[in-house]
Amino acid sequence: MIKIITGKRGSGKTKVLVDLIKEAAKNTIGNVVCIEKNMQLTYDIPYSVRLVDVDGYNVDSYDKFYGFIAGTVASNYDIKEVFVDGILKIGGRDYDKLADLFEKVDKITKDIIVVFTVSEDNENLPESVKKYLD
Repeated sequence: MIKIITGKRGSGKTKVLVDLIKEAAKNTIGNVVCIEKNMQLTYDIPYSVRLVDVDGYNVDSYDKFYGFIAGTVASNYDIKEVFVDGILKIGGRDYDKLADLFEKVDKITKDIIVVFTVSEDNENLPESVKKYLD
């Protein structure tokens, strides 16, 4: 299941995401993963959450990100929730490609909750992306 948190830069998306991560770390029976760029959340999330910096794996496009997340969930069947901060920093502002990514990730994560932050106001997003709003 894909969910997105949207809003312009500085609107509090990451704070909401961190709160969701902390809640998941307390209550989820299984593993919780947080994927981000630049390791900015190191001191904000619980140590029990696996924090992954995509920069360390040369992930710089939506296609590479899809491969990365597919490999991540395939290698650990105990993952129950995945949080991704700043997906536009990883893949860029091509919203059609973003929608394609969401569709592909949704197919391989049927029993996993995947939450993305998207730095854009809802009115600027196409319906193909908006359908994932929580």
